Amino acid sequence: MSGFRSPGPTRTTEHRTPITDQGAFLAAEAPVNTRSTQAVRSLAVVHADESCLGNGRDRATPGGAGSLIEIRVSGRITRHDVYISAPDTTNNRMALAGAIATFALLSSKGRRLRVLYVSDSEYLVKGMTSWVPNWEARAWRRKGGALENLELWQTLVKVSRNHEAVWRWVRGHAGNPKNEYANDLAMKAATEQITSDGAVPSGFDEWLARRVTKGQFVGYDPDADFAALAAAK
Repeated sequence: MSGFRSPGPTRTTEHRTPITDQGAFLAAEAPVNTRSTQAVRSLAVVHADESCLGNGRDRATPGGAGSLIEIRVSGRITRHDVYISAPDTTNNRMALAGAIATFALLSSKGRRLRVLYVSDSEYLVKGMTSWVPNWEARAWRRKGGALENLELWQTLVKVSRNHEAVWRWVRGHAGNPKNEYANDLAMKAATEQITSDGAVPSGFDEWLARRVTKGQFVGYDPDADFAALAAAK
């Protein structure tokens, strides 16, 4: 999408070698769940999206996923971006891979957070809220046969349980600024096959300012939006 500019060279380091969304990489990145009983210390809101270029076509389909992470600590909101890529994937795999990468990074500081994860992927949100409990009760089997993306689902369950996770669906491309920003992150990662060096300082404020000059999202207050989501979760 137009209007996205990556952060400047002093803000982030990008890897030009694409990472794979295969389970072996993700399992290696994911920490072991050792903090499930630790007290929740602060709130994080994640706006996430994914992209797959040429999804469903009979050729390699590069993909990307992006997350805008907002964390409130001692009353102050900080924002960081995470984005990953894969050379041949699907939208569903990238939705799972992006969530795994995000939760793994949130776990890296050793804190247990209350995480509100907002995504326009019905596959991801329905899976984590409705399907996974049934799959686990059946030893990760379903009546219709083998589970698609089983290793990714199992890895996501492991890393998300390090935190108190709440999953929320939002309609994509419906004028939600933070969802639109996450989409731009995902599109850039898919197109350029890049991944951020962990969680990097976000370019959201600059992105929003450029959109406002074009007459979009005028009057939008990202901090107030964060507060409203936190209160309604």
